[in-house]
Amino acid sequence: MTNHKREIKSFFYSQYFSDGLRMTIGILAPSLVLMQFGNFDLGLTLSLGALCICTIDGPGPISHKRNAMAAGNGILIAVAIITGYARFNVYTLGLEITVFSFLFSMLIVYGNRAASIGTSALMVMIFMMDKAVSPAEVPFFSLSILAGGLWYMIFSLVFFGIRPYRAAQQILGENVADIARFLRIKADFYLPNIDVDDNYRKLVMQQIQVSNHQDAVREILFKSRLLVKESTAASRILVLTFIDLVDMFEQIMATHYDYTHIRDKFESTGILAEIADFLHHMADDLDNIGYAVLANTRPEKLSNLDLRLEHLKRRIDTIGADDIETSNLVLKKILINLRDLSKGISNIYKYYHSKASDSLVQNSTKVEYSKFVTHQDYAAHIFWDNITFSSGAFKHALRVSLVCLVGFITAKNFSLGGHSYWVLLTIIVILKPGFSLSKQRNYQRLIGTIAGGAIGILILNFIPDKTAQFIILVALMIGTYSFLRINYVIAVIFMTPYVLILFKFLGLGTINVFQERVLDTLIGSGIAFIASYVIFPTWEFQQVQETLKAVINADINYLQKISESISGKMVELTEYKLARKDVYVNSANLSATFDRMTSEPKSKQKNVKDLHKFVVLNHILASYSANIASALIRSGQKTPHADLLKQVKKSIAVLKETEKKLSGESITPTTASPAVDAMAKPEVQPIPLTADDILMKEQLGFINKITVDIAKITDTMLR
Repeated sequence: MTNHKREIKSFFYSQYFSDGLRMTIGILAPSLVLMQFGNFDLGLTLSLGALCICTIDGPGPISHKRNAMAAGNGILIAVAIITGYARFNVYTLGLEITVFSFLFSMLIVYGNRAASIGTSALMVMIFMMDKAVSPAEVPFFSLSILAGGLWYMIFSLVFFGIRPYRAAQQILGENVADIARFLRIKADFYLPNIDVDDNYRKLVMQQIQVSNHQDAVREILFKSRLLVKESTAASRILVLTFIDLVDMFEQIMATHYDYTHIRDKFESTGILAEIADFLHHMADDLDNIGYAVLANTRPEKLSNLDLRLEHLKRRIDTIGADDIETSNLVLKKILINLRDLSKGISNIYKYYHSKASDSLVQNSTKVEYSKFVTHQDYAAHIFWDNITFSSGAFKHALRVSLVCLVGFITAKNFSLGGHSYWVLLTIIVILKPGFSLSKQRNYQRLIGTIAGGAIGILILNFIPDKTAQFIILVALMIGTYSFLRINYVIAVIFMTPYVLILFKFLGLGTINVFQERVLDTLIGSGIAFIASYVIFPTWEFQQVQETLKAVINADINYLQKISESISGKMVELTEYKLARKDVYVNSANLSATFDRMTSEPKSKQKNVKDLHKFVVLNHILASYSANIASALIRSGQKTPHADLLKQVKKSIAVLKETEKKLSGESITPTTASPAVDAMAKPEVQPIPLTADDILMKEQLGFINKITVDIAKITDTMLR
């Protein structure tokens, strides 16, 4: 019960509810205020402008929001005026829809923020299509829409300006919760009754969520001068907490071993269940921290992790003492990782209960945060370079353009009433660059519209009181915009009744509006669904090779940093962190690609089983690499050891060959010979291996086996 209450409270503290509340106020305020002055129609027009601009108001640094909404308002007034005049002739309107649908859909080449500007422009075009505005009224009506957009922009910026750290706190708190869920899945690997393969699938799916949230945190933290440059306690705590979180995530990744072997070897001792229990306790602490960050309170420790660690240490020592033949080195390695993770949790608790030490602040300011975030290039050549059928963005834009034209013609001939724009609105919402996303959004839109419509009719029939209906309308609006980014079907279930109630307030019939909305949604969904199959379809198998290359390159770079460190070269911590970030981001992208492929038609799921094996093996490779990197960072620069160096170089050589195959380069027997020759050279003066070196050698040997398996699976997929 306590957990459920906390989950509910967490939602109300989250960025999603905050977004829903902000958007609802920003859209409703103009209509409510002007209604008091007897000018409700003007208020509705301003609300329309606010509705279009709010689509741009996604998560990110406030400077990015400001620039994007400013650009959106500039485009909004231009599109409103053009549409206002084009609508007087069906042919000019059809031409505008075709051209604008293509141009604004192509903005996706500049990233999600630019794509949202394109969506905003298409929305104002669609809403203006059926507006009964005379030519003389078009300029004033368009300026009224612009006024609504400017109002929302100012309101949103003031909203964030009042509490500049709140957005960062919210997204950081959600990232902590993601990592806690990831840790719980990792803990299950130590339990004998959990299927390893099924758990891997859960793990890689959760990694997508962690990666997406980490990218969002980097965006809002490291691209905001307010948070990085300021010396306030709040900004320091946020930055330091996130740095520790990323390091902790590496530690969680590093606690990965051959679980089948570990189970066989140590299950009878009972130590594995204790390790899993300890991991769950740490996940509880992370959940506690995440909730406190969301709620803007000071987190209090739930349990004494140090005492539990000491107990684990004694148990592991006992296992080694009781059975001399059974080496407990692996358990000791796990214990070291658990201790580091526990230390990270303790550090975060300290940040919220005392001032961060000067040394931590100084160290944090030395990090070049700009290296950890991607910087979007808005050069014009990017747009023109993508005008080719080899570009997924171009095919998507062309598909949207053609489908919107078909939707426009269909709506003019088959729509039930005066809201034919719902057909086009359904199309632009449903059509996505990939088939699987379009298919998913299609089902969600249909289910949400029908279920939401039924709820709306029940509300209007059984709750006749206007005040109660208005309160419900506001609640439904908040729900719509709160769930828009996390669960689209729930968002549509909220959206449909709020549209029905709104039209009832405007004096339109409930049943007629419901029938029209359902019919228009069915028409738009049907057209979009067919189009995603037959008009320049984009399937995941067509793009997976590039994703695999990116993953392999990231793995090679990470192993090269390990190789440099083993060879005695001093590798900067920032270099390790950048290499690690690339591995995790690209691995999450690969997992997302696999997930999307599984929802495509069976005929398009090429090599899906092999791809799943690749995803799992790559995750294991990343985990072992993180484990070794973590050990090397702790030990610092060390005396080079030829055995270890040859192991890692051999793995790099295998991955480089694999990358060349993915690039279409021919591989000759001489390509791999340097690595093989190096392996054949005898040791001149062997250096005795320490216990840690022996364990690292075993891990590097296992990495080599994984890279060979990855190479074999890649060969199979390329046939």
